[in-house]
Amino acid sequence: MNTFGKLFTLTTFGESHGAAVGGVVDGMPAGITIDTDFIQHELARRRPGQSHITTDRKEADQVELLSGVFEGKSTGAPIGFLVRNTNQHSKDYDSIRDLFRPSHADYTYYSKYGIRDHRGGGRSSARITLSRVVAGALAKLVLHQQCISIIAYTSQVGDIHLDRNYHNYDFNLIESNPVRCPDPEKAKEMEALIAQVKREGDTIGGIVTCVIKGCPVGLGEPEFGKLHAQLGAAMLSINAVKGFEYGEGFAGSSWRGSQQNDVFLPADTPNQSSKFKAQSSNIKAQSNHSGGIQGGISNGEDIYFRVAFKPVATLLMEQQTVNKEGEPITMDVHGRHDPCVLPRAVPIVEAMAAMTMLDALLISKTNRL
Repeated sequence: MNTFGKLFTLTTFGESHGAAVGGVVDGMPAGITIDTDFIQHELARRRPGQSHITTDRKEADQVELLSGVFEGKSTGAPIGFLVRNTNQHSKDYDSIRDLFRPSHADYTYYSKYGIRDHRGGGRSSARITLSRVVAGALAKLVLHQQCISIIAYTSQVGDIHLDRNYHNYDFNLIESNPVRCPDPEKAKEMEALIAQVKREGDTIGGIVTCVIKGCPVGLGEPEFGKLHAQLGAAMLSINAVKGFEYGEGFAGSSWRGSQQNDVFLPADTPNQSSKFKAQSSNIKAQSNHSGGIQGGISNGEDIYFRVAFKPVATLLMEQQTVNKEGEPITMDVHGRHDPCVLPRAVPIVEAMAAMTMLDALLISKTNRL
């Protein structure tokens, strides 16, 4: 199961300390201008070593497009790409060759396959997500032509959190700080907390909020292809993700139906159709507690959701664990690790959302001739 998507697909390969990480994107529409600077910019948002609150590993993460692009445009053929690893410190992991790190994938991978790459987690490393960012950037190039935008930001670190209403924030401020938070004052508090946790050799989790604007009505496939289910599956496939909610989510479970329902009204300006869809809408919702999706199908309003990330499992402090023989042992891990994944997870959340939305657009096109 190394392939994501149905019509727009990504198949990934590589390990954290292998020669390279890469992928093959299939289903990319032909004739799309491939902006390599934009793809590289997206990778730079995810790359390690970008600030004092991320891992110290230094990687340029330079993408090489191997196929599927001719004279700057997509040909419709599979787009192969890779990013070479250049700054591995594999010896840092020699001490855990025969140990299972608590709450990591070490034990489950070994139990399933009978072998594991202990260097940086191998295939289970978050470094593998760079392939998702490349594919997500390609998907965004298509979505931009459909006037669909996807913006994510850090909305919580530890117990420091923003208001749930994303309308209260200026998204232009997201990239103005290393935490990727649109509230400058909260961003300073989050940054200080992450720096403190890093000094202590500990880790901390939080939440990323994502907003999708410009989505046409009608994306999503009932019964088992509901749009929110596809988004949820995409987000829960990201390393360290523990929860997903859209619209009012869990908070709305304590409301009454009279508070939650989104009343329909005539639209002042019809929602113009995408070229993937031969309809426009003259209806709008008075509120958007549903998060832009009803019955598993987009209703033309903003789609918004929240993704919860656990603290990174690898701690730079002593922990108790066992070895392959089940013998108790004290473990002291060395290496370069993120104290908090949130800042670098923001572009990954956007990438998975972009791939999901493009896949849904292509499926919608096949359903309406």
